[in-house]
Amino acid sequence: MPVSDEPRWLRPGLLLEIFVLLNLGFLTFDIYLAHSVNGFRQRPEYIPLYFSALAPIFILAGLAFQGRMPWLWKALGHVIGWSAILIGLTFVVLHLDSSFFYERTIRSLTYSAPFAAPLAYTGLGFLLLLNRLEEPNGEEWARWVLFMALGGFIGNFVFSLTDHAGNGFFDRLEWVPVVASAIAVGFLLTPLLVRISRGFLALCAAVLLLEAGVGVWGFVLHAQRNLAGPSIHAFDNFIYGAPPLAPLLFPNLVALGLLALWRLSLIQHG
Repeated sequence: MPVSDEPRWLRPGLLLEIFVLLNLGFLTFDIYLAHSVNGFRQRPEYIPLYFSALAPIFILAGLAFQGRMPWLWKALGHVIGWSAILIGLTFVVLHLDSSFFYERTIRSLTYSAPFAAPLAYTGLGFLLLLNRLEEPNGEEWARWVLFMALGGFIGNFVFSLTDHAGNGFFDRLEWVPVVASAIAVGFLLTPLLVRISRGFLALCAAVLLLEAGVGVWGFVLHAQRNLAGPSIHAFDNFIYGAPPLAPLLFPNLVALGLLALWRLSLIQHG
């Protein structure tokens, strides 16, 4: 289907914008749960919470005026994008400073605040900038989106490894997200290095769908463990127990990867 004949809701630029918008909004709840562990002891911990709550409003405003005032859509995207990148990189340092910079050991890295988590903001910021710096219907755009999905799975690999190392991989099932992330990295790396057939693109998509299943399964396991937790207050179990939303990063990255593979398939193979 020619790009000009595509329905507006199927246009890749809009789909990516919606992806970023939903993720930023979703991070509001995630940040609230994560920082409730210490009761938002440090005031800067409120910054990502407020940013996640307000940024989707500005993205929606930009989309509403994109046709009539494209400069406003572009300007708002740059402001939110660069702000997200800055917040992500800053809080990576702050999270590492909670333990790692004092001891500089693998153990301190494992038991510090989840250092890779703030990079979600950085990735979302780069996606907003990509939507304004590259033509969404071009191959370069699709490759960059795939690259960001690849980076997300690399981060998920590190996050799954360090988080589950906190209890010494007490349950063998805790190795599943580590292995699954590594497999996703291998499959998503290949289309970035060489031109591949439509069949291999379909295989990559099938692997990503399995990755989504791993994430949903992990979410169920985390939720079951928290519901059976030691506290009589379910909310406390979700705050101090297994991170309930962490496994959902799998289906989230799958959506991003499928968007990139779909566009690559249309561009390279018609």
